Amino acid sequence: MTSRLAARMSRVKPSAIRELLRLGADPNVISFGGGYPDASLFPIAGLDEVFRKTLAENGQEALQYTVSNGMPLLRRQIAERMTRDGVPCTTDEVLILQGGQQGLDLVAKMLVDKDDVIVVEDPTFLGALIAFNPCEPRYVTVGMDEDGMDVEALDAALKANPGAKFIYTVPDFHNPTGVTMSLARRKRLVEIANAHDIIILEDSPYREIRFEGERIPPIKSFDTEGRVIYLGSFSKILAPGLRLGWAVASTDLIEQLGLLKLAADTQTSTLNMAVASRFLADYDIDAHIGTIRSAYRHKKNLMLDTIRQSFPQEIACTDASGGLFTWLTFPEGFDTAAFMLDHALPEARVAYVPGATFFALDQRPNHARLSYSTQTDERLVAGITALGNVLKSHMGSRIRG
Repeated sequence: MTSRLAARMSRVKPSAIRELLRLGADPNVISFGGGYPDASLFPIAGLDEVFRKTLAENGQEALQYTVSNGMPLLRRQIAERMTRDGVPCTTDEVLILQGGQQGLDLVAKMLVDKDDVIVVEDPTFLGALIAFNPCEPRYVTVGMDEDGMDVEALDAALKANPGAKFIYTVPDFHNPTGVTMSLARRKRLVEIANAHDIIILEDSPYREIRFEGERIPPIKSFDTEGRVIYLGSFSKILAPGLRLGWAVASTDLIEQLGLLKLAADTQTSTLNMAVASRFLADYDIDAHIGTIRSAYRHKKNLMLDTIRQSFPQEIACTDASGGLFTWLTFPEGFDTAAFMLDHALPEARVAYVPGATFFALDQRPNHARLSYSTQTDERLVAGITALGNVLKSHMGSRIRG
């Protein structure tokens, strides 16, 4: 049967980390792998009331089809939130998505033919590569530092690759590194995109989970030519099980994305859209987000303090001002995937995400992504301490040898 598959399926493969994370699914294993929000923070009581009211008062409408772009009221509410965040937009410039991940898939389908170039950060979000790969692109990578994408290197990359289709970036609390793109680089990024006539895909599912520092405007707020597509999500600020995200873009781009969405799934769940809309109307979601921010600030500080106390000094970690992740850098030659399989899981009973597959081209195995979002304080400290002890044991013997 394999011979009957389309050529694009050669790029659709199981993630290299899936088997490793399957081994970490044991409840006796402390996992820092998945980029999940803390389920204990879901507003279950409020959602329960909203679901009940929605079905009791508007059940027929909430269970019926609606327009493929999404319920107009929810789109208007999102447009109002985006406008307050520095991105003035109308209801017609908002498309409701089946989670932000669908936006990655639809944008690639809209823009990319086989062998077209997509410019990505190095490293980049693994889920984006999974979404883009079926379109059979070529990747051009641009390095990062503590201020995000190196935009001057981006300019050089675009000069070397005229006709590249879009730039993909996660500017706020980057997945996997946790870093945030500076204000100056956001402005310069738009200038460069204008000069090269290229689209920017701004993926920002973590944007509202800033718990330190000053807010930086979205890249989309500097867009004067309608070339930035912004992706947002309710997954980290409400609940991922609702599978609700959104795109904000110029009306011509939204129209094309809407046609692709119609082909893919007709529409996002009417019931879930109605529930999210009522939650926004009846509850103070910003107060809820404040609770989330406080919880993740505490978890991040606890993880980093424990890493500093427990890990070998040769291991560096990023100190994110928001989001869910820290990014570990080990000495050259260290293989975090092999170490997890051979030592972290069997000896420390700890799982994390090895970093190599976050690199689109030249995979570098001496990195790992840790999420601080899901574990309790006790398990977080126990897991990081155990991992640190195993690292000291094996790295120490390796270095002395």
